[in-house]
Amino acid sequence: MIDSPASLFDTLLEIMARLRGPGGCPWDREQTHASLKPFLIEETYEVLEAIETGEALAMTEELGDLLFQVVFHARVAEERGEFTIADVLRRLVDKMIRRHPHVFANTAVETPREALAQWEALKQHEAVARGRQRSVIDGVPRAMPSLGRAQRTQAKAARVGFDWPDARAAWDKVREEIDEAGDAIASGDSARIREELGDVLFSLVNVARLASIDAEDVMHGATEKFRRRFTEMEADLIAQGKSVENVPQAEFEQAWEAAKAAERRR
Repeated sequence: MIDSPASLFDTLLEIMARLRGPGGCPWDREQTHASLKPFLIEETYEVLEAIETGEALAMTEELGDLLFQVVFHARVAEERGEFTIADVLRRLVDKMIRRHPHVFANTAVETPREALAQWEALKQHEAVARGRQRSVIDGVPRAMPSLGRAQRTQAKAARVGFDWPDARAAWDKVREEIDEAGDAIASGDSARIREELGDVLFSLVNVARLASIDAEDVMHGATEKFRRRFTEMEADLIAQGKSVENVPQAEFEQAWEAAKAAERRR
């Protein structure tokens, strides 16, 4: 007999209660919402890494670890009299039904863009009902990585038409921002340099978004490419009996070009 998702979830809740209960795990028992934050972030990134590998088994394991973090926080909250896992599930179910009237009611949408617009309109309506004015760009967590946060914020603004017509037009803005950053660097004003470099990066994210490319993935790929080439260059220099701490700049550049050429040949 195959266990149902519901029975397995009940078992997980029982395990969590035992870990936190008398005679349970000393480490688990001392955790709080605040102390668990780093693990929630870490598990989220491990899920993303598993998605990049495309390995189903890895995704299965990492999604389980992330789910455990949700259950952990809910258990801590229940002990504090704040809310329960049932409250979390109930709010999630209610929200998904409420924000998909084209599926669960009689509203009709034809395209993904229309579905997103409806979602945002419903969020706005809910905020007004609670007596809060909500901006169309609200809802992007400040704790997100900066490139991802920039892209999500831009995408939200674009939903109401505040956007460049295409990636080429956004690239023209990048050129303008680069010139302004160059002037700032020439001035030596660190505050101005900081601001103008931020504008350059923000503009580059616009180009990535309009080209349907994830800016965070682009930066991750560029960093990984640099890491590969640098470590290969480093290994080649060490194999020649040289210390990377004492290599002249010109020789570094030659070794770097050799590493790039070797990578291209592969």
